[in-house]
Amino acid sequence: PPPLLEPLFPPQPGASPGFAERVRQHKVRLEWVRAEPAGLRGAVRVLNLAYEKVVSVRYTLNGWASCAEAAATYQPPGPADGITDRFAFLLPLGAAAAAAETTLEFAVRYRVAGAEYWDNNEGKNYRLRGRQRVPPADGPPQDPDSTAWIHFI
Repeated sequence: PPPLLEPLFPPQPGASPGFAERVRQHKVRLEWVRAEPAGLRGAVRVLNLAYEKVVSVRYTLNGWASCAEAAATYQPPGPADGITDRFAFLLPLGAAAAAAETTLEFAVRYRVAGAEYWDNNEGKNYRLRGRQRVPPADGPPQDPDSTAWIHFI
């Protein structure tokens, strides 16, 4: 089976207390991530500062020797708070993340009204570590003494 990407941060920052205030203060925050066979899927919340905005995720699998950037797409309807917008992204990791010892790092970029804001997990980047999945055992668990006979008299 393919390796599992294990977040080295709480994978649902949007569920933590004070999330809305952090979005207001920093303008952009990661809301959640989930590792899937197609890659890493997630959502970002941004403060609605102007109609036109660009949200993307910059990521690396080799410690920033090289990197790629994936665009995030607006997700209607927006959050009910009326002051933020939600964007979704998918980082297509493919064969590059096939090694169990892979570390994925990423940061979120928000460009709006001539300004640029980043969410890089307070300077640590968001990091996920590849961990090899343990394949399931074939068949039901066997009792080591399953061939023994029990006689009741």
